[in-house]
Amino acid sequence: MPVTSTSDLVAAVRMGDRQALARAITLTESRRPEDAARAEALLQELWPHTGGALRIGITGAPGVGKSTLIEALGTRLCAAGHKVAVLAVDPSSAATGGSILGDKTRMTELSRHANAFVRPSPGGDQLGGVAARTREAMLLCEAAGFDCVLIETIGTGQSEVAVQGMVDFFLLLLSPAAGDELQGIKRGVMELADGVFVHKADGDLAAAADRAAQQCLLAMRVLHAGDAEPPPVLVGSSTTGRGIDELWRTITTRLDAARGDGRLATRRQQQSLQWFEAAVRERLLQRFLADPTTAARMRTARERLADGRALPSQLAREVTGG
Repeated sequence: MPVTSTSDLVAAVRMGDRQALARAITLTESRRPEDAARAEALLQELWPHTGGALRIGITGAPGVGKSTLIEALGTRLCAAGHKVAVLAVDPSSAATGGSILGDKTRMTELSRHANAFVRPSPGGDQLGGVAARTREAMLLCEAAGFDCVLIETIGTGQSEVAVQGMVDFFLLLLSPAAGDELQGIKRGVMELADGVFVHKADGDLAAAADRAAQQCLLAMRVLHAGDAEPPPVLVGSSTTGRGIDELWRTITTRLDAARGDGRLATRRQQQSLQWFEAAVRERLLQRFLADPTTAARMRTARERLADGRALPSQLAREVTGG
């Protein structure tokens, strides 16, 4: 249907129109001031129709097979009648801002499925392995009728835990060599993971994957010593299909339990609060930087910094009036 206004776009998204959904996500990602008000109005209209999907974040080091797992899991879910949206974040060039955006080429089967929607977005300068408007994109997918949203992050790192603040289940993927890599995995990611999946457990790597899972399970028990039940550690392969169905059963079982005892509702309330506080900080920063007085102070500070006449922290205090 032709989309000529915000109300038309709302109606098209609610009908599950993929082109309209892509256009709506692009609108929320836009940095043009004139698009911000329209994007907010769009989200406000669609807000009552959000919240019904299972939100699953998937992280792991580059090369561990995040896209391969998502395609294997996603195609199974689509075949079972689920509507699956994938929000894949690709790394951006620090120099040009460009990104490869290759997830559609890596998820060819899933991208073609009638029940799937795959949206790659550039990470830009956003920390946490997610794009700046991943939360908004997730809500738009829910409003379009998708009942499962999979968020693929860039990779595991110290700031790679931001996605945990927007999903119901945070899955960490490890390679069969994870037993040797545990010391290099950031503790924050291990502590926040709701589950671990040792991937590529096939062929000659199957035995190594099983050993890695046992070592990871011991590590998780230490990190979650105070928990009644530590996060599960599973083993599988997207190539052979081993463990994929068990992974989904584990995720849904744990989310059903969290929904039943109120933990899921509490988690989403906390996430909404985090989003609110982040939005406040973002708007305050934008307003501060747009002030003419600030702009003049910034120019002077940059000149003094280039001349080496002052510490950066001292200049920051002067610019902010602190």
